[in-house]
Amino acid sequence: MKLYYDPITVNCRKVAAGFGLMGVSFEKSHVDYFSGGQKAPEYLAINPNGALPALVDGDLTLWESNAILQYAADKNEAFAYYPRDPKVRADIHRWHLWEAATWFPSCYVFLVENVVKPLLKAEPDQAVTDKETPNWHRLANILDERLANRRWLCGDRVTLADIAVAAPMHLHPYQKLPLDDHPNLRRWMTEGVEQLPCWKATDVASVLGLKAN
Repeated sequence: MKLYYDPITVNCRKVAAGFGLMGVSFEKSHVDYFSGGQKAPEYLAINPNGALPALVDGDLTLWESNAILQYAADKNEAFAYYPRDPKVRADIHRWHLWEAATWFPSCYVFLVENVVKPLLKAEPDQAVTDKETPNWHRLANILDERLANRRWLCGDRVTLADIAVAAPMHLHPYQKLPLDDHPNLRRWMTEGVEQLPCWKATDVASVLGLKAN
């Protein structure tokens, strides 16, 4: 399997961390996000959406990070992290869909304003994050309630749901996400996800030269 990705991006780190969790081996092909490599004609031939990552496995070309994780789990029989039980899978799929459609867009506002713009020497717009903050708290509260009496999102051990939902907030100290208002979510992220070897191995804060305020 060949993964076209830039490990600094949310969805690429998600896949890299998920592959690490499952022990999936893959060939790496770096596509530089900040230079717009994902918009180059040769990459658009792989993923016409011009988004990262994309996976090529023989005659299969696959985009959408959660689909990539699910495919790799099945192919590598990583059922400890993607159980075959239909109810557990439905639960994982529910969080994957929610993450992509709802959670990622909200967290991304903070990522762009507080991480990406400073990296590009642009000024963050506090009004943009202020506008999104109530919605972010609403979504974070859903997770906080889910995690009130459990360590992981789906079952008693880490699954692909945890990796997917953690990814949009992977730079939370630099995104300036107000996690202190959601203690269960904070505990899950800092004491659970961030302690996973696969998560530590894919850290990008030092690569980007980020410093928390």
